[in-house]
Order: sequence, then C-alpha cells, then structure tokens
Amino acid sequence: MFLIVQNDPQCPPGGCGSLLASAGHPFRTLAGYSGEAFPDAAGLDGVIVLGGEMGVHDTRQYPHLVRVLSFMAQALQAGTPLLGICLGGQLLAHLAGGVVSSPSPHGEKGVCRVELNREGASDPLFRGVTSPFLTFQLHGDSFSIPPGATLLAGSAACPAQAFRIGSAYGVQFHPEVDRAIVSAWDEISSPASDFLSGFLDAESKFQAASHAILANFISLAAASRRP
Repeated sequence: MFLIVQNDPQCPPGGCGSLLASAGHPFRTLAGYSGEAFPDAAGLDGVIVLGGEMGVHDTRQYPHLVRVLSFMAQALQAGTPLLGICLGGQLLAHLAGGVVSSPSPHGEKGVCRVELNREGASDPLFRGVTSPFLTFQLHGDSFSIPPGATLLAGSAACPAQAFRIGSAYGVQFHPEVDRAIVSAWDEISSPASDFLSGFLDAESKFQAASHAILANFISLAAASRRP
C-alpha cells in the first residue's frame, strides 16, 4: 500500500494517483489537515508527501504539519521509501537537519529548467530523464541540502532542487501537476497569473520527465519492499 499525504486542499495528487493506479499498486490519499489518523509508516510500500501554500515554519497556523512531520520521521526511521514534493521536500529537509528559507531568494514560478548533477544523472529516481529537463515550479521558500544527504539536481535560480537521504527523496519542483491543477492555481493566484499557457506549450516535455520521475519512485519503492 502506498500513502499520498495531501497538505492543502488546493494541492491534489494529480499524476501520483494516476500512475500508481496504472501500475496496479493499491494506494490511498490522506488529507493531513483533516485530523485523520496516520497509518503505521513501517507497513507501507511508499509515501508521497505533497505541497501546499503554507511553509515549514507555519505550524501554529497549520498545526497538522506537526503530525505530518512526526509521520515522516517514522517513515525515515523505518526505511520506508518517501518522496517529498515542494513543501513535502522542504519538510523532509527540515526534518533531516537542513535549513528552509522563508521567504527565499530562490523562489520560482511556472515552467523552469532543472539540471541533474553527476550524482543525479546516475540516480535511479532520474532514470530515463534527459538533463536539463522541464518541470513546473511554484514556491517562495527553498531548502538547503541536509547533512548526510546527496544533492541530485539544481538550477541557476534555485541551486537545491532535489536530494536523496537514505531511502527518501526531496524535490523542490512539481512533477505531479497536470493542466487541471495548473489552471486551478491560476484562478487562485494573487495577483492573477497565467501559468497555464506556458505549461501547455511545454506539456509533452514536462510529462515525459515528470512521469518518468514519479514512475521511477513507485518502482523503486515497490521493489525495495518485496520480501
């Protein structure tokens, strides 16, 4: 069983759910903000922690983040494969001893290029992904690489885009989004934005890289949990 942790009603699973379903892996989405009890992390095949408009340090305003962090700590302790996306990656970095800057000079919006370094090019999470690749960004905060973690990708605007620590990965970008999610984010953006036009122009290249990254994580997680 895979668990998708949703931190914000406006940040749904998108491609995470569809790729898990197409691969035949059972999964469920848990709304962290709902008060629903978390399962035992050690019994899961993999965990995906999604993004949100809140920041890592906003635990007073969003107390569910404390529960999410506690669950993620259990997953790390158990060696359960985990993928943190945007806020999820920032939570992972914070939990592992990295620094999350809020606000950050490395914020990005829209379709952006990300480059793999040597370690990233050989990491199985990015198998089949050509560097640089196009992805979607929407973040005002950013993480540093935690002690003991391996930097996998960066960009000119944001030097820390992806890292690996143990069986967990954190990424700053959004491989899960689709045109419906981007369109919805346009509608709630203030000031008004048009991210959708750029996304549609790059959609085929975005999907090629993003679907490969998500599918690679799902395959890695499933393989690591087989007896």
